[in-house]
Amino acid sequence: MKILITGATGLVGSKVARRFLSENHNVFALYRSGSDRSLLQDVEDSIQWVEGDILDISSLETAMKDIDFVVHTAAVVSFVPRDRKTMYTVNIEGTANIVNACLKYKVGKLCHVSSIAALGRPDARKLIPGQDVVLDETQRWEDSPENSEYAKTKYLAELEIWRGIAEGLNAVIVNPTLILGEGDWSKSSTQIFRYVFQEKPFYTEGIANYVDVNDVAEIIYQLLFSDISAERFLLNAGSISYQNLFNTIADSMHKRRPGFRVGAGLASVIWRIEAVRTWLMGTKPLITRETAQSGARKIRYNNEKIKNALKFKFQPIDKTIARVSESLLRKI
Repeated sequence: MKILITGATGLVGSKVARRFLSENHNVFALYRSGSDRSLLQDVEDSIQWVEGDILDISSLETAMKDIDFVVHTAAVVSFVPRDRKTMYTVNIEGTANIVNACLKYKVGKLCHVSSIAALGRPDARKLIPGQDVVLDETQRWEDSPENSEYAKTKYLAELEIWRGIAEGLNAVIVNPTLILGEGDWSKSSTQIFRYVFQEKPFYTEGIANYVDVNDVAEIIYQLLFSDISAERFLLNAGSISYQNLFNTIADSMHKRRPGFRVGAGLASVIWRIEAVRTWLMGTKPLITRETAQSGARKIRYNNEKIKNALKFKFQPIDKTIARVSESLLRKI
């Protein structure tokens, strides 16, 4: 099979590429000039690289010809206000372009890698104090001050996928939670490992929902070769407090555990200070209003749908953290 992957140089895209290569499929990667291919360095020559951009319709259509399956992982993830315009353009218009090209060239199946953020957050004013919030695929988007701008872009991008499905596209959507994997620890979710490695003293009081990047890649692989279509699946291995997550990583990397809990009040002060500092210095903030809110949330996600559909078993978090930590430490 010929598989086209957008965002192949990223954490998820690189793992998906490796999964298809392991079964001797022909992997095509849409890339922009100057892209960092370090996550695929050892298999770079096994991939057919197609220069282009999901915002460049001509290059996208060239890449799409004769392709059997498409995995769309390319997206801008940011909680910094100045990135919003680019994020809206790439995440929404780029996804619309992918859908249109898949329809035009009659691609066999598309897997859109969305985010758990695309479900939105229930309006906090409607929640019952003291009750756990557990969401699943039936959760419908509702306007809420809890929704980040990134979440809005991923929700609107999913609407483009559903529009394509209504027009005859064979597609599925996956919504991963916090993805743990061997990436560049200066980017994406792998920054958590660097944070703990540097022995930062703080942790938040919220809950982290997590999934191993290898599980994400395996599920995408299985879904593309299945008869499942026009469905979305939450990819969540489990839930853990940020304190326990940071402690487990610290133990695995032989570092001091963070010992200072940052409550909602202190977090709100910190993000405001960061906003002023970064405005003056022209840098990116370490914490924003949206990340402060995210770190304090106590929401869990039900994974029964994907487990039942594929008879899938997620990897335990201890094994994931041990593997990722070992990999990162070898690169130091």
